[in-house]
Amino acid sequence: MDFSTARKSRKRVLVAGGAGFIGSHLCDALLAEGSQVVCVDSFLTSTEANIEPLRNSPGFSVIVHDICKPLLLDDKVDEIYNLACAASPPRYQADPVHTMMTSVVGTHNLLALAEDHGARFLQASTSEIYGDPHVHPQPEDYHGNVNCTGPRACYDEGKRAAEALCFDLLRLGRVDARVARIFNTYGPRMQADDGRIVSNFINQALKDEPLTIYGTGQQTRSFCYVSDMVRGLMALMAMNPNPGLPVNLGNPEEATVAELASLIGRMIPGGGLVTHCPLPQDDPQRRRPDISRARDLLGWSPRIALHEGLERTIVWFRLAARDAKAGLNV
Repeated sequence: MDFSTARKSRKRVLVAGGAGFIGSHLCDALLAEGSQVVCVDSFLTSTEANIEPLRNSPGFSVIVHDICKPLLLDDKVDEIYNLACAASPPRYQADPVHTMMTSVVGTHNLLALAEDHGARFLQASTSEIYGDPHVHPQPEDYHGNVNCTGPRACYDEGKRAAEALCFDLLRLGRVDARVARIFNTYGPRMQADDGRIVSNFINQALKDEPLTIYGTGQQTRSFCYVSDMVRGLMALMAMNPNPGLPVNLGNPEEATVAELASLIGRMIPGGGLVTHCPLPQDDPQRRRPDISRARDLLGWSPRIALHEGLERTIVWFRLAARDAKAGLNV
């Protein structure tokens, strides 16, 4: 199959997991560029509030569906983004079998749909495929250090298997599949109780609670603001021809967990205290992407500095807490 054909100016795009954190921002951006958007979501770990402002937008529709079951569409779609999977450890470990099946069976179902429609396909993979890496920073040709029987394996190995499916079908000439390896992403619409480090710290600080640091706090992460991530995903989908390789998307600026806690503590009055808890099993000690491939192939790199992104995120969480309080008082 020839994957080099030009895309239509008015695309119809399916976003699986479109009501999730990154997925809802992607829906926003696709609608803003003039695409028709079909949001597919099971709402098992996402929230309808993320897409409520889009409900009356021309060209936007929602299908409530679990991608572990085949999806049949009468109207043709031009592109499929697969972001459908719980992404925080507490959420994906709560039902590990469903997490694995979402990545493997669900991705297979969406690839079959892409093949039927001749649609371009983008798989949202993850930095977790590198596990607790022995190579730093992590380039795409590093094969990782994953515990395939540990409590995080349902997510890590599921995403690795999903990548294998994408590249097998690409090599067979059946699907124009692309793979983005997403590193830690943050911003508005993160759920307060999803267990991710940025949302944990901000919500604890807003409640004048000590910030919970797991382990010593010297483990590192690299934080990418959500608008930068969406821009990278769209650039990879738009690239012609298909790069035929996975592409890291993330912020190469590295910070320790303790440094992030200190920064948020300074940005939110009263949020300076910390408490320490044991480090979860298989929690990676260092995580930073090598984004040379994204720079070279896509001309992409993050634009939003950590302090600026955190300011925007804190404002959003303040407003969300105010609205939730007002709702309880009605």
